[in-house]
Amino acid sequence: MENTENPSMSYEKQLEVMQYLEKFSGVFNDMMSEVVQRIMRSQFDTEIMPSAQQEAPDLRETIPSVRIDPQQFVQQQLEFLNKQQLLWQNAARSMLGQTVEPIVSEEKDDKRFADGDWQGNPVFSYIKQAYLLNAEYMHKLVDALQFDDKKVEEQVRFYTRQFINSMAPSNYIFTNPEVFREILESEGKNLAKGIDNFIRDLENSPNEAFKITQVKLDAFTLGKDLAYTPGEVVYQNRLIQLIQYAPSTTEVYKLPLLIIPPFINKYYILDLDAKKSLVRWLVAQGFTVFMISWINPGDSLGDLTFDDYLEEGVKAALDEVQNITDQSKINVTGYCVGGTLLGMAQSWLLNKNDKRINSLSFLTTLFDFSEPGEVGNYISEQMYPLIEQTVKAKGYFDGRILGLSFSLLRENNLFWSFFIENYLKGKDPTPFDILYWNSDSTNIPGEAYLFYLRNMYLENRLKVPQGVTAGGVALDLSKIKTPSYFLAAMADHIVLWPAAYRSAMCLGGKKRFVLTESGHVAGVVNPADKGKYPHWVNDTLPESHSQWLAGARQAKGSWWSDWRDWLIPLSGELIKPPAMGKAIEKAPGSYVKIRLEPTVKASDKV
Repeated sequence: MENTENPSMSYEKQLEVMQYLEKFSGVFNDMMSEVVQRIMRSQFDTEIMPSAQQEAPDLRETIPSVRIDPQQFVQQQLEFLNKQQLLWQNAARSMLGQTVEPIVSEEKDDKRFADGDWQGNPVFSYIKQAYLLNAEYMHKLVDALQFDDKKVEEQVRFYTRQFINSMAPSNYIFTNPEVFREILESEGKNLAKGIDNFIRDLENSPNEAFKITQVKLDAFTLGKDLAYTPGEVVYQNRLIQLIQYAPSTTEVYKLPLLIIPPFINKYYILDLDAKKSLVRWLVAQGFTVFMISWINPGDSLGDLTFDDYLEEGVKAALDEVQNITDQSKINVTGYCVGGTLLGMAQSWLLNKNDKRINSLSFLTTLFDFSEPGEVGNYISEQMYPLIEQTVKAKGYFDGRILGLSFSLLRENNLFWSFFIENYLKGKDPTPFDILYWNSDSTNIPGEAYLFYLRNMYLENRLKVPQGVTAGGVALDLSKIKTPSYFLAAMADHIVLWPAAYRSAMCLGGKKRFVLTESGHVAGVVNPADKGKYPHWVNDTLPESHSQWLAGARQAKGSWWSDWRDWLIPLSGELIKPPAMGKAIEKAPGSYVKIRLEPTVKASDKV
């Protein structure tokens, strides 16, 4: 049997760490509670979360910007107390062996309570229902509050949800039946392994955030298991490597296709394995594909600005694509913030009378940040100085902080489930390519990040003609008349699809808008041969997203085929593939392999 104990730690030290591990969920709860109160104080200079004894008039007197419906508040308290009494009665009856119906039940897709003991064991059933009842009460308490500021309301709801989910009994050793059984079956060895897992993650985390392991770092190898579509790095500067993919057809469309991925993530989400790779599929369809691979910057590149991203990123890539293919026109695609950058670049280029971009494709992209989704809950004028202080101290925004922020948008699936498996059960994560990419964080240069937050998320200036100046040009997206393709995802929680639709309206010219099922990643990475998720199309572009959806028709299968059919008429005739550019190294290149933590530590090897 494998020895899971840490020989370098004394029993007293192991006990100390184990106690700390048990308290970690509570520490997280306290942190979230403090964040909620901090938001309240920053907005209203006082606390607004009333206790059960507080009177509604006191709340109105102290905080004029937030009110509470007294009737709704009292009704919720009475309902809560009544259900609590019924729960106690049912618990007593179930202990006597009687069959009782639950007072409150979890949602059907709530995986936290899938184990049979949550229903079949009277003790765990009571614990679960008591938690769900208190969670329901807290949500309804927030519902009773009436906010003048919608953004503050969204933040309060978001952090209340975080607090509630962190309190789930599944997150604690002695109130999770699966963990309890694991302790008995392994004689506590799961906790010893969990301690090792916890210490490893603590060592690999920045001071400002806790990075939980979602997949083992040696589960995949770039260039072998992921990002292995054949190609060469044909250009590089301090900001980018440019990859040209080798043709797989005897003829290709004349105009090349350049892809600009988000610089807050690694590009290979678009080139996973052979079955999921959008890049490989595009090459097989006869396109000459180029990909930007962004550097993972450290403090030496902290002064990079959006001007640099335009000049040394987009323009440099366009120049090299033209040099290699000898084509005057290029089709360009941007994903997420890569799409935002592409829109800015096209406005900037057109101002200089540079018309080489033949078509624009925007995948889950925002130009109008009036509805930024749950990401906006992390960003406010009150929080900005703290972000600015963190960025200026390091010179960059640590990608692991951003990774935690995104994970907490789906906290039960992307944080607490791994907390339970890794630390309480002492398990190793299952290899999963998308989670490997998700955990492969990248830093963002400080100056560029602050510019992005201020101009887009806080002031929403990009949608305003000449509202943002970059590269010495006052940008005006409305003057872009280039044929454009917009993809949004129905369940996207990062780029809400109505906001993506409004963003499409910021540009002029002929546009096509397509809506896919699923979310920000799975909706985009939806292979054509499987077509797991359908998409919706509408040949018109009415004023509102609701009008568009009302007139849309559902199409089976992936949006990839629709996009290909849109691209082909804009890509010229079929020709012999152009020669590959001078190779610097094989794809995926070295920039994408720069990680923010050690790959495999010696202590991890068995």
